[in-house]
Amino acid sequence: MDDTEQEPLTNPLEIESTETTAMPSISQTHSKTLIGAFFAFTIVVGLTVATQPTGAGWRFFSWHPFLMVSGFIGMMGSAAITKKLGGYANTKLHGMMASGGLMMAFGGLYVIYRNKEILGKEHITTTHGLAGLITMTGALMVSLAGGIFLHPDFGADKTNKTIRFAHKWFSRLVMAGAWITCLFGLMTLTKNPAILGLFSVPLLILAPLTLI
Repeated sequence: MDDTEQEPLTNPLEIESTETTAMPSISQTHSKTLIGAFFAFTIVVGLTVATQPTGAGWRFFSWHPFLMVSGFIGMMGSAAITKKLGGYANTKLHGMMASGGLMMAFGGLYVIYRNKEILGKEHITTTHGLAGLITMTGALMVSLAGGIFLHPDFGADKTNKTIRFAHKWFSRLVMAGAWITCLFGLMTLTKNPAILGLFSVPLLILAPLTLI
């Protein structure tokens, strides 16, 4: 067999890339701006929310809102933006960031559980608490489905368009629900319109750019 008859060598990484690459729905510059906005939101708004009501200061409970904002908004919002860039590396980074956000959220769940135990209060007695539990369950389901079926290296059915479509839109539904749940949680801590606006206005701007 001469050189013209030999099959070209193929890099396995390139094969994986073709399975996870779609036309980017966002530019690199745009993505960096949005991810920067999410991290700024986490630091500025997350710390503000964690010290409500005004004057309460930082206490053990503060870790609950801070970790929920960091996980569901900062990390998962950035993960959604990263996935919009497409490609093998961005898909893996998306999974790691989303998983990191989920772990932060579970940290926040532990804090509120432990805080109620310390204070001798009952668990899941409010609409916010029930919505939070539903949101956490949905986020865990999405994470497991993504890791088991869609991981670009070992996903059991990573090219299945139906599973990818369901994962994409169910993830966004869960994240939207989490943002609303966070807002309702903040409303139990303060009625200050400036604080509520500081939280909700940036999310109203980021939501269509992230969830659609």
